[in-house]
Amino acid sequence: MNKIRYLLFRYAFILVVSFPNLFIFYFLFTPLTIYSSYFLFSLFFDTIISGNSILISECFKIEFINACIAGSAYYLLFILNLSTPNIKIKDRLSVLFLSFFIFFIFNILRIFFLGLLLINNSPLFESIHKTLWYFGGALFVAGIWFFNVRLFKIKEIPFYSDLKFLYKKIK
Repeated sequence: MNKIRYLLFRYAFILVVSFPNLFIFYFLFTPLTIYSSYFLFSLFFDTIISGNSILISECFKIEFINACIAGSAYYLLFILNLSTPNIKIKDRLSVLFLSFFIFFIFNILRIFFLGLLLINNSPLFESIHKTLWYFGGALFVAGIWFFNVRLFKIKEIPFYSDLKFLYKKIK
């Protein structure tokens, strides 16, 4: 019975964290992303922060919208973590924080790289930006998850292992 309660708790927590509109992820990662990006750009360029934007060399403006912050990618990592059974609490927290940290670094470097393309008026900016938007984030989230599975020797499969457990209980 404790396993079933813990399973229900994990999935309820997944749902609660998503309301309203992934607020907690944007609340945490918007300022971190903006200020970290600002810091990186300021190492090489004259840079000013204005609200949710960074002005670089008084010519180029990078505006941070929710898609730039990638709250849904953090949420997907959160879902993968909590929908996987039989992970000790300490390991679960370690996997979660490591996943978030790796994705955060990837996102800052992505923003910086795209900013450099923008500053240099690269004709590749638009195509690389769209490619990273449509494919890069999802592939990187999957890569981070598989890296953590290997690192922490996770044997269970998100969702599937829980469904398999419930099926055995019902039978």
